[in-house]
Amino acid sequence: MSAFFPCYNDAATLEKVVEKALSVLSRISDDFEVIVVDDGSRDGSRAIANELAARHPEVRVVHHEQNRGYGGALKTGIKSSSKDWVFYTDSDGQYDVEDLLKLQPLTGQGDVINGYKAGRNDPWYRVILGSMYNFFIHRMFAIPIRDVDCDFRLMRGNLARSLALRSNGGAICVEMIKGLQAAGATFIEVPVEHHERESGKSQFFKPRNLVVMMGELLSLWWKVVVRRETYVA
Repeated sequence: MSAFFPCYNDAATLEKVVEKALSVLSRISDDFEVIVVDDGSRDGSRAIANELAARHPEVRVVHHEQNRGYGGALKTGIKSSSKDWVFYTDSDGQYDVEDLLKLQPLTGQGDVINGYKAGRNDPWYRVILGSMYNFFIHRMFAIPIRDVDCDFRLMRGNLARSLALRSNGGAICVEMIKGLQAAGATFIEVPVEHHERESGKSQFFKPRNLVVMMGELLSLWWKVVVRRETYVA
């Protein structure tokens, strides 16, 4: 199994998340890798990631010299993976990697095992905005899962690596799920815990990122819903 972690200024939580991942993965398989995708961090995450790679032979780091956005980090993580199954979640600690033990036993039943938040521990306005986002995304794209922005996802590796993903912003998850759907993937959903952010700030609601995401979503809607393009390489 490949597990990758997009990281942008997550110095306060990165080491704990990666160490937990190593512990969990060692209980699942003796053939695994952990990839940290440092997306141009400026807070010491780069040094922490390098130290983790020096300490653990299963860990390797891919550095972006400039920030490419969340979508850019996910694309790098998928491209860098090499195992039969690919798992990813964020480095900020809002999801517990221990919950991967709920997903892994279901790999014989589906191609994508997707978490959904069993109670969202975010400020009230983010909970409302998240619900509105999911509502509109489901109606725009006929998404086959209930929680498209739950970034706790286990995918069959050959399917994930076949996707020709283009988004660099927050629309990447919609594009990924639609691409997997078009490739004929079967989906299973599992509730996972969602915790309060320990440090740092979400990049999702920054005005610039929202503008980029909206532009990408409209472009994606036109391509996959109206023109029925596919995202399989």
